[in-house]
Amino acid sequence: MENLDKDIQKKIEDWLTPSYDEGTRKAVQDLIDNNEVTELTDSFYRDLEFGTGGLRGIMGVGSNRMNKYTIGKATQGLSNYLKKQFPDQEIKVAVSYDSRNNSQAFGQLVAKVFAANGIKVHFFNELRPTPVLSFAIRHFGCQSGVMLTASHNPKEYNGYKAYWNDGCQLTAPHDKNVIDEVNAITSVSDIKFEGNTHNILPVGNEIDQIYIDANKTLSIHPEAVLAQKDLKIVFSPIHGTGITIVPKMLAAWGFENVSVVAEQATPDGNFPTVIYPNPEEEDAMAPAKKKGEEIDADLVLATDPDADRVGIAVKNNKGQFQLLNGNQIGSLLVYYVLSAKSDLKQLGANPYIVKTIVTSNLQADIADHYGVKHYETLTGFKYIGELITNLGDSAQYLVGGEESYGFLVGDLVRDKDAPNSCAFLAEMTAYFKSKGKTVYEVLLDIYKEFGCYQEKLISLTKEGKAGAEEIQAMMAGLRHNLPTTLGGIKVREIRDYQLSQITDMSTGERKAISLPKSDVLQFITVDGDVISARPSGTEPKIKFYCSVKESLQVNADYFNLQNVLEAKVDRMMKDIVG
Repeated sequence: MENLDKDIQKKIEDWLTPSYDEGTRKAVQDLIDNNEVTELTDSFYRDLEFGTGGLRGIMGVGSNRMNKYTIGKATQGLSNYLKKQFPDQEIKVAVSYDSRNNSQAFGQLVAKVFAANGIKVHFFNELRPTPVLSFAIRHFGCQSGVMLTASHNPKEYNGYKAYWNDGCQLTAPHDKNVIDEVNAITSVSDIKFEGNTHNILPVGNEIDQIYIDANKTLSIHPEAVLAQKDLKIVFSPIHGTGITIVPKMLAAWGFENVSVVAEQATPDGNFPTVIYPNPEEEDAMAPAKKKGEEIDADLVLATDPDADRVGIAVKNNKGQFQLLNGNQIGSLLVYYVLSAKSDLKQLGANPYIVKTIVTSNLQADIADHYGVKHYETLTGFKYIGELITNLGDSAQYLVGGEESYGFLVGDLVRDKDAPNSCAFLAEMTAYFKSKGKTVYEVLLDIYKEFGCYQEKLISLTKEGKAGAEEIQAMMAGLRHNLPTTLGGIKVREIRDYQLSQITDMSTGERKAISLPKSDVLQFITVDGDVISARPSGTEPKIKFYCSVKESLQVNADYFNLQNVLEAKVDRMMKDIVG
């Protein structure tokens, strides 16, 4: 213990008092007895805070871990805030959970704390996707909601996504205000763990059909689905909640030939077939891709544990199944929705799409072509949801998303929605097949019309307190030594979202950025290339994004051009990442 910071020692001593249950005290004492200095430091050096996705952390004992007390404290703080925001009203919340280890138990704990505070809780009987929770908040007229999930993180993690009454994750000022309420809780005795369980109201399967029926009304080309009802679709929930909704959603839309990947079909918080249950990862997609090859599928889909992200694989022009990245999937959805609605004259009044600052500019190019306004937000789908809420009926949201495989068509929810995206990706595939084209061929057509984009993401994992400090040092180092060239190409402007300013590198002129402050640096070259550096808000990672663009004359040139662009990206990334 003598090697530990005094503030950390004080926290540890507090967790050894009778205020904490016997099992918790024993787990802390075991760490001390085994001289686990690094683990003790990482477990107690800070309190979990809301990032772009709420609370998220490794499960275990300590103030920086997901456990009964950190979750209880967060829920008590949220309860206190709700009572201040909605005085003299009956307060209602919705609570759901995914397939992760302890998610159901954590969900029950959250429901009990809310109930003990006199708050009505619509508590899901069984695990359900995050977007269904977002939908339920609005359906039941709740003021808030909580989803127990760590999304696509490894099995050691769990998380707590907190929502406001519009079905969107907490944004300013509510996120900071809730943290203030949580920090105001100085004793475990301030947390109401038991009482008023009659305030907990069960939510059964009936919500599924309501959600599915609402989504089905968004279909643009139901006749294409009818014509291609035998479309061969492979689906994997990667041991998560997608199994509860996606097959039913696809069936309701009219798809009759959906094959579920058996070895990944059962919800399991140990994620036995993968290391990272993330459809961004090739290993996680491998079983679904293999199944697609076996049955010669038209479309391969896979969702993450809480079914808010979706990855896909399609056959390329060589007949091989190829995974598409998040920028490609999002661009295809934007193209399909805008082109189809434009053809049918259904774009509506003041239509718009939304992308984040690190998402491909191809989506903005497509929107401009169809005369549709595009907005940019900070990374984190809560900012997209916030924008949809703020614009309200003054404009019509059509589609949007993030490069990290999170998309939403229509405004039924205020979060990324994989079941919704799966249905539209399947409809899109059916529609273009009716026109004699594969999804891959459509992607190349898009590149030929709007420019061939090549993107790459590099994520560096930095665990614990030392890792967090290393990430801060990397961002500080970049700001201290701003590159003037990347890959031999001159930097035209630098956007520092922390300082809220854009700097013209040739004139020194500075302009303000209107978005909220965020620890993001962007470098724009004279060629229009975009390189971004951003610490993750939900994982112990720092992420580097690169996007380059060249014209594509004919589809047959794509593979050669892709190699050229990949080499360019690698040169530029080397100057940033090393």
